[in-house]
Amino acid sequence: MKKMIFLLLITLLQACSQLQTVETLTSPDGQTRVDIRVSELGSLEYSVERGAQPLVLPSSLGLQFTDADFTQGVKITSRSPVRQVRDHYQILQGKRRDIRYQANEQTIAIANARQQQLTLVFRVSDDGVAFRYVFKDSSVANKQFVRESTSFRLADSAKAWLQPMAVAQSGWSNTNPSYEEHYQIDVPVTTEASLGQGWVFPALFKSHDQWVVISEVGMDGSWHGSHLQKGTAPGQYTIAPPQNDEIFIAANGEKGALLAHANKELMSPWRIIALGSLAQVMESTLGTDLAAPAIALDTSAIKPGHSSWSWAILKDDFTTFEVQKKFIDYAADMHWDYTLIDADWDKKIGYEKLKQLVDYAAKKNIGILVWYNSSGSWNQTPYGPKSQLLTHEQRTAEFSRLREMGVKGVKIDFFGGDGQSFMAYYIDILTDAAAHNLLVNFHGATLPRGWQRTFPNLMTMESIKGFEFTTFSQADQDPVAAHVVTALFTRNIFDPMDYTPMVFGDIPNIKRVTENSFELAQSVLMLSGIQHFAEIPEGMATAPGYVKEFLRNLPRQWDDVKFIDGYPGKFAVIARRAGDAWYVAGINAEKGNKALSLDLSFVGDKKGYLITSGETGRSFIQQAANSKSPTTVELRPSAGFVMVLK
Repeated sequence: MKKMIFLLLITLLQACSQLQTVETLTSPDGQTRVDIRVSELGSLEYSVERGAQPLVLPSSLGLQFTDADFTQGVKITSRSPVRQVRDHYQILQGKRRDIRYQANEQTIAIANARQQQLTLVFRVSDDGVAFRYVFKDSSVANKQFVRESTSFRLADSAKAWLQPMAVAQSGWSNTNPSYEEHYQIDVPVTTEASLGQGWVFPALFKSHDQWVVISEVGMDGSWHGSHLQKGTAPGQYTIAPPQNDEIFIAANGEKGALLAHANKELMSPWRIIALGSLAQVMESTLGTDLAAPAIALDTSAIKPGHSSWSWAILKDDFTTFEVQKKFIDYAADMHWDYTLIDADWDKKIGYEKLKQLVDYAAKKNIGILVWYNSSGSWNQTPYGPKSQLLTHEQRTAEFSRLREMGVKGVKIDFFGGDGQSFMAYYIDILTDAAAHNLLVNFHGATLPRGWQRTFPNLMTMESIKGFEFTTFSQADQDPVAAHVVTALFTRNIFDPMDYTPMVFGDIPNIKRVTENSFELAQSVLMLSGIQHFAEIPEGMATAPGYVKEFLRNLPRQWDDVKFIDGYPGKFAVIARRAGDAWYVAGINAEKGNKALSLDLSFVGDKKGYLITSGETGRSFIQQAANSKSPTTVELRPSAGFVMVLK
């Protein structure tokens, strides 16, 4: 009897010891702390706090594969010493060119009841937390993903800014999901997803006086893209896999994989949690810090810039030789870098005439970008060139032809989701385009997830309900100010966004609700490796000379960023530096006038000018500005400003 009691006590003590084992990892500045533990139910969980304030409450960790379950009955078997991670890299399409990253990293070994092994890697930097799973247990030959139990639980009182995930194979010509939905703005964390499929990354939250951005980074093509869905507890969000129809279909009709799988090692993307003040998350580079380093490629062909583009206002009927020649002249007059020739150019212009346009543009120092339809049979889109990029052999032939003609890059549209086979398709396109020195712009597409660092030839991606939607219906035009302001804090916070901003003239059959100053400010506020401006020559002709000069001299890349003021969905003021010049821009999406008092002393002693709205929404005024004293700017609803200080 005594022996039985003794053994029972030993068992209880061992269980308690396991429960009380908490692995703690802190940030270099000591402000952020992550605790990892095994719960009472035998599952792995973590929590995050910053400045002793809980931000991510105890939340689940774990993966399940067909032959290995790490969602329950697990234990921590070992942990590595904490090591410092330091990285220094440059990026061409972001908020800051020269980036330094520092974090503390710890690797934790996990075993399940069958003694199978899973590795969990945590990194904690001053601006956030990242973790990923690595599964390479040799006892499991085929590593087939089943589900992920990772969750993020925030305080019940937290608010959220979220873009709903669309239903696969819905929308025009079955092109959803394409990350092109209206945001649910400043909603309680208990809110249901408006389309019933959860929400895409990045997801923005405000908990107490701190901000949290959740996303994923480091997609190498072996894993599927994920999104968030509402959990069972208040304020809880869980990782959700893609829907069943989000799969690549090959030229021979063979369907690709939906979920992650591998024979040897299977490594998840990094789950990232940027946190801190609104300024800290807006200036964070966590979305590229965890991405894989750049591949080897010819960097001389990588030229960020500005582009003219006819389709935004003029649509399908104007993709003709003469109109595109006019837009090349327009780009040259504006001292821009590119002209984008959009859908159906293969039918309406043809390869021979395209070559003539490329040669004509080259004489004016303008590069030509051309549109492609990515899809095979997964949607019903009619536009061409279509089904010419499905295989490596097709891409090699087409990309070689384009490069021989002198084309600088491709815009590829109408992808079909986040399945693993689609992620591999993106990677294959980027790899083959890099081999042919072609720049890439993905539309109707998933979130970049830091790909612009790994593939410097990736200039931009849409992944947003962009300007074109405001030309389709008044219902999309009316809420555009709040939509744009929200996108700056969410979609565009880490990754380049091809919103295709800025129009000063009329939009056919639409009453534009934004003032010209709001439109102009987007040219600074929005980050994109190539900024495709929607305005046509006739609209640009209505702008005063100083506005044209501003756009002619607008930098193609930014060296640094300073978040000045703002609130998601309401207003934003951001400063960007190029060389010794600071460009400051702001927009107001609130229903009343907004008085902004700007302390610009951080730029040093500099002088310049301010451009904002005149007496009407279609007019501008310019006045002198300096950084010595606080600058007050009064903005009407849906108005904005730009300021240059040198």
